[in-house]
Amino acid sequence: MKRRIFRIKIRIRRFARRHPWLTFTVRSFMIFSAAFGGAYGFIAGSRSEGSGYDPHAYAIGASFLFALACVALATLSFRLRWMRQKHKKMALHNEALADRNWELKEAEQRARSLFEAQGDLIVLRDGDGRITFVNDAYCGLAELPREKLIGSRFTPTVLAQGDTAIETNGTRIYDQKIATALGPRWIAWREGLVRIDAGHPAEMQSVGRDVTDRTETERALGEARDHADAANRAKSRFLAMASHEIRTPLNGIIGMSGLLLDTPLTPEQMTYARAVKSSGDALLSLIEELLDYSKIEAGKIDLEHRPFALSALIEDITELLAPRAQARKLEIAAYVDERLPMEVVGDAARLRQVLLNLAGNAIKFTSTGGVALIVEPGIWPNEISFLVRDTGIGIAPEARERIFREFEQADDRIGRSYGGTGLGLSISERIVKRMGGRITLESQLGAGSTFEVSIPLAASDSDSGAQKAFVAPDLTGHAIMLVTPQSIEASLIARRLQRWGGRTCMVSDIAVAQALLPERTWHAVLLDHALGAREVAALGEAARSHATQRIVLFTPATRQELLASTSSSFTGYLIKPLRAASLAARLTTTPEVAAPDLAGDALIDAPEMSETPALAPARGLSILVAEDNEINALLMRSLLTRLGHHVVITTNGEEALESWLAARSAGAPYDLVLMDIQMPQLDGIETTKRIREREAGQPGRPTPILALTANTLVEDRYACFEAGMDGFLIKPLDREKLADALAGLAASRHLAA
Repeated sequence: MKRRIFRIKIRIRRFARRHPWLTFTVRSFMIFSAAFGGAYGFIAGSRSEGSGYDPHAYAIGASFLFALACVALATLSFRLRWMRQKHKKMALHNEALADRNWELKEAEQRARSLFEAQGDLIVLRDGDGRITFVNDAYCGLAELPREKLIGSRFTPTVLAQGDTAIETNGTRIYDQKIATALGPRWIAWREGLVRIDAGHPAEMQSVGRDVTDRTETERALGEARDHADAANRAKSRFLAMASHEIRTPLNGIIGMSGLLLDTPLTPEQMTYARAVKSSGDALLSLIEELLDYSKIEAGKIDLEHRPFALSALIEDITELLAPRAQARKLEIAAYVDERLPMEVVGDAARLRQVLLNLAGNAIKFTSTGGVALIVEPGIWPNEISFLVRDTGIGIAPEARERIFREFEQADDRIGRSYGGTGLGLSISERIVKRMGGRITLESQLGAGSTFEVSIPLAASDSDSGAQKAFVAPDLTGHAIMLVTPQSIEASLIARRLQRWGGRTCMVSDIAVAQALLPERTWHAVLLDHALGAREVAALGEAARSHATQRIVLFTPATRQELLASTSSSFTGYLIKPLRAASLAARLTTTPEVAAPDLAGDALIDAPEMSETPALAPARGLSILVAEDNEINALLMRSLLTRLGHHVVITTNGEEALESWLAARSAGAPYDLVLMDIQMPQLDGIETTKRIREREAGQPGRPTPILALTANTLVEDRYACFEAGMDGFLIKPLDREKLADALAGLAASRHLAA
C-alpha cells in the first residue's frame, strides 16, 4: 500500500513538473479561496446582531490576523529562497549527472564501436548458455544476423579441439578448429565470467582470435625444424661415411709411407716418401677439422670432467710441437705458474686440442723468434688463463673478429701463403665457449700476437702422489747465470728461477759471461748450445772453478754436434723445451766428477729426446685381424710382424668367427682380435656379439677385442663397447698407439688406444 502511495506521489510530481502553469493556477485559486473565505466569514460574523461587535476587539483581531499573514508571508518567502538555493544546487547536480551520463553513453558507444570493429570474436552467454551479446565479427563467422543470435544457443561446428589451460585468475584458454564459409580456421579462445549488472548473475564472456596463420606458421616451422634435424643427421652420417671411406685408403697411404721410410732409400726416394706421408697427414688433419666442426655445429660435443695434471699437459704440448718449431729454427717454451694446482678437473683432450691449434698456428705464422705457452691464474676464482704468445706476422685490427668465423682467415694473401681451411680458430672458440670460458686476442702487425684462453678449471680433490712428486727447489741466495741468446725460452727459465728464489743473470755474449764468472760464486751456469759448440765448451771449461753446476741446453737435432765436442767440463744436460721437474732435479742433483754419457741413460731428459721405440713383448702375441681392405690388411700384417707378433688375416666376419672357433677348439686361442667394424657378410659388431655369446659361461678369460674403425662419432664408439669390445683403434693407425695397446695387453686386461 505504501509503495502504491509512493508511486502515486511520484506520478503527481512528474505531472506537476511537466505542467507548471496548471499547478500555479490551482495553487493560486486555493490560496485565494482560503483567504477570501476566511476574511468574509470573519467580517460577516462580526457584523451580525448577536456577535457583540466591539471595534477595538475587531481592530485587535484584524491586526492579529494581519500579523499572522505577515509571518506566513515571511516564512513562505524564506522557504522560497531556500527552495531556490536547493533547486539551484539540484540543477547543478543534475547538470553534472547529465554530463556524466553523456560521458558514460559516449564511452559505451566507443566501447561498442571498439567491440564491433575488433577482428576478435566476442560473445556473451548467460547461465543457460543463451547468447546475450555478439559483435559483428562473430555474426560474420556464424553467417547470421545479430537478431537471430541473441537469445539462441548457437555454437560453431568444431572440427578439432586443442588442449585446455586455466590461468591463475580462472580464465580458460584453448584452441579450436572450426568450420567456416572460408574453410577450416583455428580460433584461440579465452573464456571468463564477467558481471554486467549487479542485480543479475555473471555471464560467460568468450573472446576468440583467428590464429590460423600462426598455427600454419608454427606447423611449417616444426616441419622445417624436423627437416633440418633430419638433414643435420644425414649430414653427420654422410660426414661419418665419407670420413670412413677416406680414412680407409688414407690408412694405407700413411701407414705404407711410414713403412717405406723405414726401408733403405735414396735421398730422392726419401724426399718423395716424406712428401707422400706429409700430404697424408695434412689430409687427415683436414678430415679431423671437418668432423669436429660438424660435431660442434650439431651440438654433439660432449665434455669430460676428469682430473688431469696441468703441467704435464702443457709440457707435452710443447714437446709435441717442438720438432715442428725447431725445424723452422724457432723456439717454443712453456711456463706454468706454481700457484696453480697440480691437478685440475676438466676435459684434457679438448683443452689439448685448443692449445695445439693455437700454438700450431703460432708456429705456422712465425718466421723468427718463437712461441711461448704461459699458464697463469685467471681473474675469477678457479679460472686459469692460457696465453699463447708468438713473434709472428701479427693480425690487422679489422681482421681480428673475422678470423674466428668458419672458413675465414686474416686475408687471402695469408691463406695462399700459409694454407689452412680457416676452421681451427672457429672450432677452438666454440669449444672454449662450450667449456664456459672465453678467448681473446691481442695483436700488432709485424710484432706478433697473443691469444688468451680463460677457462674455469677447479682443483682436483684426488690426492695423487705421482703428481705431487715434483717439489720446487729453494734457490734463495743462489746466483745462476744464463748464457743464452735473448730468446723466449731464456726469459721463461729466468722467470721460473726467480720464482724459486734464485738471483739470475742473463748474458747473451760469451766474452761478457767469461768476464762475469770471477765476480762471484755461481750455483749454476746454464749454457745454450745455440751459441756454438766450441764457444760453449770453452765457457764450460772456464766456469769449472766458479760454478758448482755447469749445464748445457740443446735440442735433439743438435745432439750429434754435442757428442762430438763432449767435455768433462759439464755436469749435466737439459733438452729444450725444458720441463720444470727436469730443471729442478738437475739444479738439486749433486754434480758428478765426469760428465754423463750422452748416449747413455744419465741424461735427465733422454726419454724426451729419443724416438719412441717399437718395443715388442718378450713373447710374440697371436693376433687375429679381421680386415676386408687388402691394403690395410697388408699394412696390419707388416706392422704387427715388425713388432714381433704372429698374425692371421681374415677378410670378413664369418671367416674371423670360424678362425677364432678353430683356434679355441685347438687349445691355442688368440691373444688378441683386431676387428674391423664395416665388413661384408658379417660386420665387426655382430661378429663380436657372437664371440661373446660363445664365451659366456665358458672357463677362462674372454679374448681381448679391439675395434679397427674409421668412424669417430660417439655413438659408433658406444656401439663397440655395447657389443663387448675392449677398446678401439682409429684409422689411420698410429704405430705408437698400436704398440702401446699391444704392450699394455700383457699388463692389463682393459685396453684403450
